[in-house]
Amino acid sequence: MLFSTDRHEPLSLIAWDEALVRETIAQIVSETEARFSPGLLWPTHPNDSARAAPSYMLYWGACGVFWALRYLGARGACRLQGDYAPFVHSLLEPNRKAMGHRGPSAFGSYLMGDTGIQLLRYWNEPSGETADELARLIEQTMDHPARELMWGSPGTLLAALFLHQRTGDPRWTRLYQATARKLWSQLEGSSALGCRYWTQDLYGGRHTFLDAVHGFVATAAVLVQGRQLLEDDEWAAWRQCIADTVRQTAERDGPHANWRPKLDSAPVRESATRLVQFCHGAPGFVICLADFPDASLDDLLLAAGETTWAAGPLRKGSNLCHGTGGNGYAFLKLYRRFGDARWLERARAFAMHGIRQTDADFARCGHLRYSLWTGDLGFAIYLWDCIEGTERFPTLDVFFADA
Repeated sequence: MLFSTDRHEPLSLIAWDEALVRETIAQIVSETEARFSPGLLWPTHPNDSARAAPSYMLYWGACGVFWALRYLGARGACRLQGDYAPFVHSLLEPNRKAMGHRGPSAFGSYLMGDTGIQLLRYWNEPSGETADELARLIEQTMDHPARELMWGSPGTLLAALFLHQRTGDPRWTRLYQATARKLWSQLEGSSALGCRYWTQDLYGGRHTFLDAVHGFVATAAVLVQGRQLLEDDEWAAWRQCIADTVRQTAERDGPHANWRPKLDSAPVRESATRLVQFCHGAPGFVICLADFPDASLDDLLLAAGETTWAAGPLRKGSNLCHGTGGNGYAFLKLYRRFGDARWLERARAFAMHGIRQTDADFARCGHLRYSLWTGDLGFAIYLWDCIEGTERFPTLDVFFADA
């Protein structure tokens, strides 16, 4: 078996109810706005009690909540009562302090640092000054040794792509190309598996992550999305590299497929923790590779979707990074890629189960988990995508949206 059953729970057999889904989105937005304080931001959830409160960054802090509220409003999913744009710039300094960043060097981390905050600031109030600061962050993060989405240059590569899509300014194309070429030069090779990978210098150690946050496939997603900015021969080399690594590291079991967290970790079948969640395992591979421009990985994408369905909802709640909502995005991706309504039905089944999880968590804690990637705001976006049958994973596939 390619997943650990104790990390999942049986799917609740609740019929799709669009009225309830819309009501849940409205309740999440209303509760979030009601609990906001300019000084304290939002209450800390018990699951986040190990970190300092309040939190400020895009991943699980106020920046992500501000982004989610604006994004939901721009998509027509809600009507906001407050204007949060004036608070965004004030997140920079306290976030640097909370994250232990000192000195004049760039803190370019997309999900945890300045880049995500500055990108939201640019969406709220576009200016040459903010654009120049984003260009500086992207350039100075190019050599970051993490080589992954959360902290390193793949995250700022994504920021350059979003800015190119937003503005068409050729400087974002140049920065995207330069970052991609740097990442190509940093690839290492595995003779045993016949594929290439990156080593991440991260959290005091060296790792070979494959996953959809810290690993190979998250970076591959940004290259797939921005392939039109690369020279034809560059993209051809990337396409082959991505396909080889994904296929050579896949593990199959009948109709199912999954991937180990790291290139050098034990095979999934031999592991005590067989993960099936966005940040490690099959759902993240589907989400990151669903726009791959040929059919060479389609059998693996479908098998990974079957693994995600067979495993069932995650016990960790409805969130995106390691919860039911994030896994559900794999089904939305497969629906959009293959047009099979079965995948949309599965996404909506996970949505209904996630509502039950959200309600139970609220009853237990007395408030929501105010976070984009690990909390209820990300789940609200997933619910809206289930209504519309759309599949853009928040801040990975899309950043800017207009009313």
